[in-house]
Amino acid sequence: MKFKKTRPALLVALALQQLCNPAFAQTSTNDGKNDKSADAAQLPEIKVNSQKVTDDFAASSFAGFRTPTPLRDIPQTITVVNRALMDSQAIASLSEALRNVPGITVGGAEGGQIGNNINLRGFTARTDMYLNGMRDTGQYYRDTYYLESVEVLKGPSSMLFGRGSTGGVINQVSKRPLLGDANQVTGTIDTNGGVRSTGDFNRQLSDTSAVRVVMMGQKAQTTRDVIVNRDFGIAPSLRFGIGTQTEVTLSAILSHNDDMVDYGIPAVNGHPVKGNRDTFYGLRDDRTLQNTAILSGLVEHKLNSNVTLRSQLQYSHYNTDALTSGPTNVGTLVGNVFTALPTAALGNTTALPLSALSVRLTSHDRIIKNEMINNQTDLIAKFDTGFLKHTMIAGVAISRETSNILSSARSNLPVVSLINPSYLPTPANSVKTIGNEADASATQVGAYINDTIELNKQWKLVGGVRWDRFKADLTNTISTATPPLLRADQTVNFTSVRGGVIYQPDNVQSYYVSYGTSFNPSLETLAATAGTQSLAPEKSRSYEIGTKWDVLDGNLSLTSALFDIEKTNSRSQISPGIYISNGDVRVTGFEFGAAGRITRNWQLMGGYTHLNPTIVRASALENTQGKDLANTPRDMATLWTTYKLTPQWEAGGGATYMSERFGSNTNVVSAAGYTRWDGTVAYHLPKYDIRLNLLNLTNREYISSLVPSGGGRAVPGSGRTALITIAHRF
Repeated sequence: MKFKKTRPALLVALALQQLCNPAFAQTSTNDGKNDKSADAAQLPEIKVNSQKVTDDFAASSFAGFRTPTPLRDIPQTITVVNRALMDSQAIASLSEALRNVPGITVGGAEGGQIGNNINLRGFTARTDMYLNGMRDTGQYYRDTYYLESVEVLKGPSSMLFGRGSTGGVINQVSKRPLLGDANQVTGTIDTNGGVRSTGDFNRQLSDTSAVRVVMMGQKAQTTRDVIVNRDFGIAPSLRFGIGTQTEVTLSAILSHNDDMVDYGIPAVNGHPVKGNRDTFYGLRDDRTLQNTAILSGLVEHKLNSNVTLRSQLQYSHYNTDALTSGPTNVGTLVGNVFTALPTAALGNTTALPLSALSVRLTSHDRIIKNEMINNQTDLIAKFDTGFLKHTMIAGVAISRETSNILSSARSNLPVVSLINPSYLPTPANSVKTIGNEADASATQVGAYINDTIELNKQWKLVGGVRWDRFKADLTNTISTATPPLLRADQTVNFTSVRGGVIYQPDNVQSYYVSYGTSFNPSLETLAATAGTQSLAPEKSRSYEIGTKWDVLDGNLSLTSALFDIEKTNSRSQISPGIYISNGDVRVTGFEFGAAGRITRNWQLMGGYTHLNPTIVRASALENTQGKDLANTPRDMATLWTTYKLTPQWEAGGGATYMSERFGSNTNVVSAAGYTRWDGTVAYHLPKYDIRLNLLNLTNREYISSLVPSGGGRAVPGSGRTALITIAHRF
């Protein structure tokens, strides 16, 4: 593997750990009891200078082995964004929460896909979203009001999660009922005219049961013109048998979104157009209505102190009615005649001044209906064979997904000025034309077993294998492809593996090497490009070597890792409608992270990732060989830190850095690198918190997300914004 460009950062990280080793080693008790496997829905209680603290930025994880597991016992990189961090930053959306995770970039609305579009270590995570360990593939915009934490497990993980997961998985952990009564309401206003309110009400029903209801309503705005989102949601849950042999949790998430999709700004001369960043290219009567319902039931039964049977059933229904528009062609308008630039494939290169250019708007209307029902049953057992201690997890997963997408188009949409577009409604002479109706379904059955073997107090082995059968079919009523794609079906059988070796010389240090695989069927998104439906799955494998340190009595976690991910069998187009599986994509890199407390009053979370995202092999027709993967900067860094000046006053801030990245795999459109600075000041009382958050302190102009189509469109980030949040507990 080649890691030449990562060596400086690696040497710095390793040097810091070695320099700190003597001091940190003194904090170890060497008793082997540094277990953070408490309930993942609760923040852990930690001690700094013998005083208890419960609002720490560090937390244990569910994602690593589908059950609460100390992070040091998982031979992969994991980043956890918990409730304390989200509250500190006044985060309201999943996309904003994930900006705390180096290695993640956000994509905008694209083609038939809307909702959260995330890239993880260079690879799309569109179908790698999970809710409490269950697949959550709906095309909707996810909020954070019902979340306790967000966990990002990096690297191929099909052994645990089935198809997909080339770059990793994103697991949302929802709030659960707890014993005791606790209520909190919050209200937020911002300088853009946005308002938001949430409520979190927990009531103990008996010694072993509780109910919790979380709700949200908001009118969300940024500094971008026209765009306003109006959303509300409620997430009730019941929990029985808490602390007993059998525990049952019933939960629901019901949400409604009335949003405007932002298709961003076009590119000119290979870069997002230089103009007013708040300019909106679309129709002012655009709207996207989304209704989401997710119902879940979880039963956990302890057969004895060492064996637990866990079964979860989840039903999800997603319904989207979208009337959206955005910029497509850039060109010139003479009278009523619009002529697109002939250099769109080169990033719209032109010598014309921006004032001489116009933009044609095009609709992206569709009605999307998705349903999914899935069941995951796991047996978790701890046992000994001689001197070997085992923690074994065996599971069976069954799922059924359906998707129906009805596309339509509005004709006669306006051509607007590039630098000063008019904000117009849909023209009266516009005609709606019904397009393709794509109907698809998929069934997946998977079975796996994973064993963590403790050889002694220092050495652990991790090994697992999974078999999946994925069967999908789809039909299109209209196909303009050559050859046409009116029907497709695919059945894939695949075996995934995972292995690792962990060395833990004491309670502080943990070193590991790991290997994992994943697979991506061509119909995994229940959509297909003509010519790909019969191809074998893309295959990915990952090697990772890393360290995890729990220092300062376990209150501060430091991580570092080198990794190499390669996707083979990548689909490559060799002629119109003809694809073969000869492509190769490789991402190598280095990552360093820190989360927790340095002192009782000073805590932080941050990290740095360097990536070499290279398309190693592709066809001449695609013209991408040797180029960088789209929307994948080579360097990313995040930092957020707070300090309690007094028991009441807290101040903090941080930065997000991202280097240059490209809008598409052709690398003809690039977005410049940037650093965004944020800050916060808070005043805490026993029953009240008052917090001021300042976003984009320097009013930096930057690109927050990219859209691959058209060579690359870009969505500008919001300008300087102030938010005031008041929380009341009773």
